[in-house]
Amino acid sequence: MLIARAPLRLSFAGGGTDLEAYYGKYGGAVVSTSIDKYSYVIVSLNDAPYIQVSSSDYQTFYRQGFEGALLWETDLSLPKVVIDHFGIQSGISVFLASQVPPGTGLGSSSTLAVALIKAMSVLCDISMTQHEIAQLACHIEIDKLGTPIGRQDQYAAAYGGLNYMEFTAEGVKVEPLQLAHELTTELQRRLMLFFTGRSRSSAEILVEQKRNSERNRATVINALHVIKRAALRLRDELLRGNIQAIGECLDVSWAAKRQLAAGITDPWIDQWYGAALRAGASGGKISGAGGGGFMLLYCEPEFQRRVTATLQALGLMPMDFRLASGGAMVIVNTMYAHALSNARHD
Repeated sequence: MLIARAPLRLSFAGGGTDLEAYYGKYGGAVVSTSIDKYSYVIVSLNDAPYIQVSSSDYQTFYRQGFEGALLWETDLSLPKVVIDHFGIQSGISVFLASQVPPGTGLGSSSTLAVALIKAMSVLCDISMTQHEIAQLACHIEIDKLGTPIGRQDQYAAAYGGLNYMEFTAEGVKVEPLQLAHELTTELQRRLMLFFTGRSRSSAEILVEQKRNSERNRATVINALHVIKRAALRLRDELLRGNIQAIGECLDVSWAAKRQLAAGITDPWIDQWYGAALRAGASGGKISGAGGGGFMLLYCEPEFQRRVTATLQALGLMPMDFRLASGGAMVIVNTMYAHALSNARHD
């Protein structure tokens, strides 16, 4: 058995500037951190002439033999494309699970892609750097599957930790932001996550944002400029040790993000966010593309009890978490890599 995992992420600033429609013209920037919630991949080998893939998140099962090419266009297309990429031609069973529901804005789809690539590379005895794993995840999700997403989640999951990322037509640069231990502890104390009770597909929102960027729609481009400036400022503030800047950057970014596409917010989300600010939060946002999922807040400790009570009364549920420094990794491996080395395509 082999078990790999990759961490989910919280994006503090810059989300949306990691789509090629924007960064290809203007360059993008994101500040994000990984947390101790993970996507897991469990792999086992057998002597049967087929692959089996099952997912607890989507309650889906797939099985196919090796007599023909794998069918990507059916359910569980992501794991099938990854397995096909590594040319595995031996009996294999893959189980997928995440610690948060899908479609909740913490990057679970790309995190799963990264964990799968990590698992398959170790299984096949192929050495891959964090950057190579993230690049391949982007290639599979964006180029092969045509998913309308950005590139921050794959790098956040592969590297782990608190990072500043730059996106240009030439590639992606990841700069780890090293905070003193006491600052990391204080930052941890001031971050809060609340589940809105909704899950959604980000595709519709991101397709509209991509279309607006490609058409150079002034409102959207100006909003993305504001979001990128927030990421640039936050990087500098964090390097100076000013973690309080996160609250303001979240608030500024959320106000701008609302201009990117329809469906990012609605009267319910506006009510929840306004109530959190009145109760004492300094800033926040709906994670991911918007529309539902988790609400991230920056809040001083003395106001957190009131914020929690206020949002729970409105039907939101707090989720405990901690910041995590590790990226994609294999945590259990009882198989020998050479078991598949002769079964892979050259």
